[in-house]
Amino acid sequence: MKAAILHSTDSGPVYGDFAEPPVSEGYQVVDLVAAGIHQVTRSVAAGRHYSGGGVFPVIPGLNAVARTADGTLVFTASAPPPYGTFAERIASPDAMRFPLPDGASPEAVAAGVNPGMGSWLPLTAYQAEAGKLGTVLILGATGITGYLAVQNAKLLGATHIIGAGRSAERLARAASVGANTVMLTGDKDTDTAALAKAIENDAPGLILDFLWGPVAEAAFLAVASRRFGEDGPDVKYVQIGALAGPDAAVPSTLLRSTRITISGSGAGSVPDTEIKAKVPAYIKLIADGSVDVPFRTFPLSQAGSAWTTSAGSGPRVVLVPA
Repeated sequence: MKAAILHSTDSGPVYGDFAEPPVSEGYQVVDLVAAGIHQVTRSVAAGRHYSGGGVFPVIPGLNAVARTADGTLVFTASAPPPYGTFAERIASPDAMRFPLPDGASPEAVAAGVNPGMGSWLPLTAYQAEAGKLGTVLILGATGITGYLAVQNAKLLGATHIIGAGRSAERLARAASVGANTVMLTGDKDTDTAALAKAIENDAPGLILDFLWGPVAEAAFLAVASRRFGEDGPDVKYVQIGALAGPDAAVPSTLLRSTRITISGSGAGSVPDTEIKAKVPAYIKLIADGSVDVPFRTFPLSQAGSAWTTSAGSGPRVVLVPA
């Protein structure tokens, strides 16, 4: 079969021939319809993601929309490496196969489920725990994940959404779907002051961080600089992505002076059963247009060009059959 094939951590995928995926109990072969090139896919391929990698040659791709033998469109995953979803045929696990609603755009679903679930999981978990969403601060509102996070928070009833990022154009996009925005500069002192001003009179109960690194350090200092008092909310800080850097220093004064909990959200920290239980509802939100998912398609045969294009923060790049 034809597939996009990676041969090393520092190369892009090459279109070529690859062995058919083996079929074992609990799997079914399905045909590719659309597969998003997500940031986590790139991280795994480069060996930077905690879930592993390092098998070569390998077909990248973690999930996709595919067509079953009876014509049903499903959102699914793939067999373990060296097989992924950037291929004409995918060995789809029975435990990860969700039918699409009638009329759903396969490309939008392929583009949106992975980045959208990144915020949907902690937002719904916080809502269940606290009873409602108050103010939500989103660090990294300029990427697709952050853009969807703003929409998700609004759908779930957040009273105030603050979106921070470094692109004026993409901050304007976040503002168009309900965020008050904060421009980040990359200078920690300047960013600390900007974030502190944004939360001065409106303490966030939930902070979603897609950036980490120096941005997280600025956010910690901003939160520590404010005294929200006994009536202020407990702060739940959820680390989701690390686009600004893999490490961040947490000041001890923050932990002693603020009712804050710092945790992560991702495969490993959230049970698979919980993730799978919430995927169908999020597919429906994409299908009925409740969330807007910008995407751009490339044929599988142009996977190399698609890979390069997907390195930016524009519309999510989706591979479709050649």
